Amino acid sequence: MTDRQNIFDSVTAQIAPFNKKEIALTETTTFAGDLEWDSLTVMDFVAAIEDEFDIIITMNMQAEIETVGQLVDAVAKLKS
Repeated sequence: MTDRQNIFDSVTAQIAPFNKKEIALTETTTFAGDLEWDSLTVMDFVAAIEDEFDIIITMNMQAEIETVGQLVDAVAKLKS
């Protein structure tokens, strides 16, 4: 299993408690459109991701991340 796959698996595990509609998660799942998250949910989720991976996701990065795949790529980049 690749590092990216491990990150994807961890990210989807972190999404699970916030996935109220039980949407099937893929690389192209969007946080605002598919999961219908509000800003408070996004902030709670970002905090969970930062804790899980011991990283800091800046507000500028958050603004650019719209899909699960983009988040996985951002986490991989921050961890390297």
